[in-house]
Amino acid sequence: MPLIKSISGIRGTIGGKAGEGLSPFDIVKFTSAYGAFIKKQSCSDKAKIVIGRDARVSGEMVSYIVVGTLMGSGIDVVNIGLSATPTVEIAVCEEKADGGIIITASHNPEQWNALKLLNNKGEFLSEKDGKEVLDIAENVSYYEFADVNFLGNVKEDNSYTEKHIQKIIELPLVDIELIKPANYKVAIDCVNSVGGIAIPRLLKALGVNKVVELYCEPTGRFPHNPEPLPEHLSDISKAVVDNKADIGFAVDPDVDRLAIINEDGTMFGEEYTLVAVADYVLNNKKGNTASNLSSTRALRDITEKYGGKYIAAAVGEVNVVEAMKESNSVIGGEGNGGIIYPDLHYGRDALVGIALFLTHLAKSGKKCSALRRGYPDYFISKNKIELTLQMNIDEIFLRIKEKFKNYPVNTVDGVKIEFEKEWVHLRKSNTELIVRIYAESYSKVRANELCKKFMDMF
Repeated sequence: MPLIKSISGIRGTIGGKAGEGLSPFDIVKFTSAYGAFIKKQSCSDKAKIVIGRDARVSGEMVSYIVVGTLMGSGIDVVNIGLSATPTVEIAVCEEKADGGIIITASHNPEQWNALKLLNNKGEFLSEKDGKEVLDIAENVSYYEFADVNFLGNVKEDNSYTEKHIQKIIELPLVDIELIKPANYKVAIDCVNSVGGIAIPRLLKALGVNKVVELYCEPTGRFPHNPEPLPEHLSDISKAVVDNKADIGFAVDPDVDRLAIINEDGTMFGEEYTLVAVADYVLNNKKGNTASNLSSTRALRDITEKYGGKYIAAAVGEVNVVEAMKESNSVIGGEGNGGIIYPDLHYGRDALVGIALFLTHLAKSGKKCSALRRGYPDYFISKNKIELTLQMNIDEIFLRIKEKFKNYPVNTVDGVKIEFEKEWVHLRKSNTELIVRIYAESYSKVRANELCKKFMDMF
């Protein structure tokens, strides 16, 4: 598989020739480039970078190479070991580090791994900074390694999962005194990665003593496709029903996406993870919200219900974070189950999502499925078109924009057209030769019809 280089990091499959996957050569190359970038940005005499990893099988190998390369670059390393992506983000801030590297390929299968790059705020690099790292990687004259007397040092610190959990339970909107007496039985699917370390500890700290654990051994051997989509969650769905659990939670390998399963085994809906948490937050703290253009309009409905303003950002966590900061949003995220709660940090975080959702559920006094029925019903159809050399995408997008000029059109990221309570979003993929076409409506049939209507324009 090809090496995929983007502003947020480098990912690829393990093995094969250099440049055709995430080989040791490529790990050194891009870690060195990032190290050179960080040294240039740092105000300290000696730069410091936090690294952490999910549990995938190649993680230990990649970690050793990253640590050694940073040391050779004269950079001090704080290695927090097996950790969720949001835990690494928090550690960067706590350590007052100059940056961070998360070794994870997120929801990709186990043969993949990646280097996700953070700035000194524990946030993903901006487009400008990401491009600079990629430019440095292609120019060896930028690299300057340390002599023997100025090598970097390494500090091992395995305390950050507990520190992360402590910060969550101290949040004013996380109410253990509501959760504990509810006496919930919770089933969890942690896909044999770092969620299996963090989530049982979090639930215990929240006063949840009845936990049904699926795939909580951090072996990196994923028992099913690790992306937490309904078609991959049959085991946790069955476990919820068989064990008469009140709720189920499933996460991806690096614990930044959260899927919820109702007590009857049905899906709460990945788009509605953010909607439900936003409902709770906005009911207690007035303000605005933000999500990406391809997320459900139910978040907009909830936000406007509380008198706030909803902002749609370009696809990508860094874009959502930027929109949240500009609008002073009190909650935001992405429709794939990503919760960004700025009172904790600016990053998708399934752990804080669990804590806020359980508080919301306990306060409502409802069953999980009943809580879900209280939100507007929308359905999203997700499709794609393979690009050909004959297609001029910019021209096609201009033609579509002109055709629907009498409707609200957003061109922040591709073209999004609003039709009262429906929308269609067309955008060119950053990593594949495809155009993604998403549509949302009041029924699956109508959403599929909308998608087909626009696909026929290509």
